Amino acid sequence: MIELAYDDDERGLPLPQFANPPKLLIVAAPYQVTIVNLLVQGAEERLAGLASFEQIKVPGALEIAPAIQIAANGRKFDGFVALGCVIRGDTTHYETVCDESARGLTALGLSGICVGNGILTVESEEQGLVRAHPKKQDKGGEAAAAALHLIAIRQRFKQPTGTIGFNK
Repeated sequence: MIELAYDDDERGLPLPQFANPPKLLIVAAPYQVTIVNLLVQGAEERLAGLASFEQIKVPGALEIAPAIQIAANGRKFDGFVALGCVIRGDTTHYETVCDESARGLTALGLSGICVGNGILTVESEEQGLVRAHPKKQDKGGEAAAAALHLIAIRQRFKQPTGTIGFNK
């Protein structure tokens, strides 16, 4: 049974509590290392006491979804937190990275994998720092909370296992 406990963030939904704490994998692309370290800090703080977690790093935002798919195939984790930061530059590469990383995470979610998307797409480093900081907008913590909510939804609607038909 999943019970809800209220988070102290009035903007968010109450965080789910689990009888058996879920295990999450935080997948971080530390290309923008200072910003991503803040995202990871926020995610870890949000998960503390609610779930166990591990962390891996990948080269960039485009590698986050494939890394999650690889890890999901092992069925070791209940959910995933995707963390990275893409800052607009002078070329169209920004749009490609933003669009394709979001598309990859959406495809994972639609396939039933519980993913909290914490890949920031920002105009400047300053904007990224505000969004990432756990004491400001805490987008890493929000991504971790989103993953927990998706895990709770999957558990709620999970099909029962057992025999079909007559009892023997």
